[in-house]
Amino acid sequence: MKKIDLNKLTPYLAAIAIFVIIVMTYFSPLLEGKKIKQHDISQWKGMSKEIVDFRAKTGEEPLWTNSMFGGMPAYQISVQYKANIVRYIDNILKLGLPHPASLVFLYFIGFFILLLVLGIDPWLAIAGAIAFAFSSYFFIIFEAGHNSKAHAIAYMAPVLAGIILTYRGKFLPGGLLTALFLSLELLANHLQITYYLGMIIVAFGISEFIFHVKRKSLKSFFIASAIVLVAGFIALGTNITNLLATYEYGKETIRGKTELTSEKENRTSGLDKDYATGWSYGVGESMTLLIPNARGGASAGSEDVKSETYKALIQNNVPEESALQVLNNLPLYWGEQPVVSGPVYVGAILVFLFILGLLIVENRYRWWLLAATVLSVMLAWGHNFMPLTDFFFKYIPGYNKFRSVSMTLVIAEFTIPLLAILALRKVFSDGVDKKKLIRQLAYAAGISAGIALIFALLGGSMFNFASSQDIQYKDYFPDWMMAAIRADRASMLTADAWRSFIFILLFAFALWAYLTNKLKKYPVFAMIAVLILLDLWAVNKRYVNDNDFVRKSLVNVPFQPTQADELIMKDKDPDFRVMNLTVNPFNDASNSYFHKSIGGYHGAKLRRYQELIERHLSRNNMNVYNMLNTKYFIVAGDNKQPTVQVNMQALGNAWFVNDVKLVKNADEEIDALTSFSPAETAIVDKRFETDLNGHIITRDQKGTITLKEYKPNHITYGSNAGSDQLAVFSEIYYAKGWNAYIDGKSVPYFRANYVLRAMIVPAGQHTIEYKFEPSVYRTGEKISFASSLLLIILLIGGGVFGWMKKED
Repeated sequence: MKKIDLNKLTPYLAAIAIFVIIVMTYFSPLLEGKKIKQHDISQWKGMSKEIVDFRAKTGEEPLWTNSMFGGMPAYQISVQYKANIVRYIDNILKLGLPHPASLVFLYFIGFFILLLVLGIDPWLAIAGAIAFAFSSYFFIIFEAGHNSKAHAIAYMAPVLAGIILTYRGKFLPGGLLTALFLSLELLANHLQITYYLGMIIVAFGISEFIFHVKRKSLKSFFIASAIVLVAGFIALGTNITNLLATYEYGKETIRGKTELTSEKENRTSGLDKDYATGWSYGVGESMTLLIPNARGGASAGSEDVKSETYKALIQNNVPEESALQVLNNLPLYWGEQPVVSGPVYVGAILVFLFILGLLIVENRYRWWLLAATVLSVMLAWGHNFMPLTDFFFKYIPGYNKFRSVSMTLVIAEFTIPLLAILALRKVFSDGVDKKKLIRQLAYAAGISAGIALIFALLGGSMFNFASSQDIQYKDYFPDWMMAAIRADRASMLTADAWRSFIFILLFAFALWAYLTNKLKKYPVFAMIAVLILLDLWAVNKRYVNDNDFVRKSLVNVPFQPTQADELIMKDKDPDFRVMNLTVNPFNDASNSYFHKSIGGYHGAKLRRYQELIERHLSRNNMNVYNMLNTKYFIVAGDNKQPTVQVNMQALGNAWFVNDVKLVKNADEEIDALTSFSPAETAIVDKRFETDLNGHIITRDQKGTITLKEYKPNHITYGSNAGSDQLAVFSEIYYAKGWNAYIDGKSVPYFRANYVLRAMIVPAGQHTIEYKFEPSVYRTGEKISFASSLLLIILLIGGGVFGWMKKED
């Protein structure tokens, strides 16, 4: 057996060490035992509380929760898919680092692997990994708590690495890497990022097809394509439970097609257009790729005592202490999006290198990377470029399932650093025409630095620095203060334009020094890494810094009960709902942390429930609140503290009705809720008429139906009536998993009142059960285990085969 050459391993071990040092230095509060406070993770703890508690108590996966929006599947909240054993590899790759350092480390490692596959010098690949990982958006999403998004972004690069390796004829290692990292990509469970990765792969695939046609090597192309497909199927198999459940559930959510016929021009087979394009990047805002504060940074930014705002406050006799407080929360962003946490900044240096790459990188890579970048930016414009957005919504499968079109810039944040590092590979290649390269270097620097210089010199006079969002501050900020804020916005633009200009010149000088033999290659590599890190580090620290870290206890227990919560929790009734009007009820999960909530926080609500919110709950239709068993309302009292109002009209968990009103379609069904008595009448779509079995509904006044036992996935009632009854249950209708039983025998049930369940209950004394038993979960877990086990065996076998071949 050959001895391992440690000298050859040095750059790779150094890379790991450098990545760990950088990430732990950036997130140094982690070393003090602190945790990052993330809005969406706090919300997740609220929405998942019932699920987590039930799992801890019983060891079961409930798969359903009643803690939000009346009730919904738990697939996209907190389900553990234990059959997928590939998840252990994900844990190994994170090296046991704390969150979010572990995910940034995956950013580094993933892009490092891609660059190695592309033949980049490992020392230069370290700089390239830093360039990709420190893209501002990749850090800003941590503050919001978009962990699954970050996780999926981290695995984009190694998936492409495996595919590239396969198309280069390395069929076995390429196929195995593709299967492994695509499995990990899907495990991250952010399908929107995976979708954008798919767009990158399609662009690459088209380029490869053209390349192989020209080389007359289509046989190799089709073999590679077949291997990639097989690898894809294996990866899909390992994650099949989640994917099938999400696909099944997605059709019933706001990402599926509505049955209502109103607002046809805004409807799609997925999300409504105005909802999907709510976060659209402005055309001019795209300049943030080069100049971070081109549109003012974050919506709630801060300034210092040198700012025009501070001067204006002091001049208008605002006390210094109050003025300093105001400076910490200023509306500095003047772009077109409703609210942002920061800009999408890939780095002035990388934009410069991207332009250089368009001049010097071989056609096999530059054209598809350029096409993907341009498409990414144009799609991010959303409603600001509706012809393209409309085309994708109508004709590109799956595109209309995702919101926040500005997120497509993730593609540009991937392709720009990739082409940039390929440009550097060309610069440091042997045998290049250095004189020609210096001219091309001057062109790229002239374009990128020239744009920055124009904004530095003229930016303050090119715009009025007003935002359409400014009108909301009219009642808070006088005209003189808004004028000062706009002056600060102008200063931010020009300052960052000068900043980008200087970084480009410094970087161009370093490359020029190498090309003119004034500096050696490896010192220049170090300068490249340092300059890129300095540029991106400083910008990222504006938005994610030590102030975002707090004591563990504040993260682990994000919500504290109010007196109102404590009063409600004394009610031992196991199943009722609460409406909290002291928060934004339909965009906040704090209420779900303590109670079963009418509202909640989730991007994939059941569509019918969302429509119920829009048409009735938001308009305070008490009949609808009553049928949802809203037993308590939390409102602001006279002292502004939350107080409890008891709703004596709440109908309870189930009740018998007097009659049925049949309607023709969803429009009539939701309209009928406007004025009806849910205690007396059930509104039923004609599609369920056969489920009534021709019964003439007559309510037994002495009949009873009561809740006997509650679990999120298994609810038991007892009934007793002298004749057959129509029972309405205050539980959300979802036919893709809920099964009904009477005395242990399966029975049909149907939808009533737009979102609830109903069934014919026979005369006599009976036990009625609803069990959430989605077949997609049981079947999927079997396939997932088999597929992930197969993948592990193939990886071990491939590793052994590769080692033996190397030994031979």
